[in-house]
Amino acid sequence: MSSAETNIAVVYHSGYGHTKRMAEAVAQGSGAELLAIDAEGNLSDEQWAVLDAADAIIFGSPTYMGGPSWQFKKFADASSRAWFEAKWQDKLFGGFTNSASLNGDKLNTLQYFVLLTGQHGGLWVSMALKPANTKAAKRDDVNRMGSYLAPMAQSDADANPAEMSEGDLETARLYGVRIAQTAGRFIRR
Repeated sequence: MSSAETNIAVVYHSGYGHTKRMAEAVAQGSGAELLAIDAEGNLSDEQWAVLDAADAIIFGSPTYMGGPSWQFKKFADASSRAWFEAKWQDKLFGGFTNSASLNGDKLNTLQYFVLLTGQHGGLWVSMALKPANTKAAKRDDVNRMGSYLAPMAQSDADANPAEMSEGDLETARLYGVRIAQTAGRFIRR
């Protein structure tokens, strides 16, 4: 089954544009529809309907102060409406994050996404990309952050989104491809 036969949505918050670039890369790889959480942490009724109809939902947020942005957390709390009716049960889920520091507690953000997936009764899709962790590794290598759970990116605090690592963006794109392929294997119409 191709991604054209599955409905994939990327729901994300981006404070400065770096996470938006990752969302676009994931969407490029998966054929997903992009749903931006606004500066007040809200989605429109139409965007919620897209999530309810999706076969796979991919979460995205910058890592601020050791976890997702407050706008993403507001969205997550509002997703309890879908939780009450089990609207997202058995969907595939994934996620991605970005922060200024090499560590920056990005793993906490990804684990937050995994727990949110579990609360909704969903199935998490891991990355399946080996890390670039040799002496010869470079900033633009795929999976330079060494994450197995989902894509992590690092963007210097004073860098604009155009200066992001091409390797981080390619990691996000390849993750989108993996989610689309996985959805194609699991979603039957």
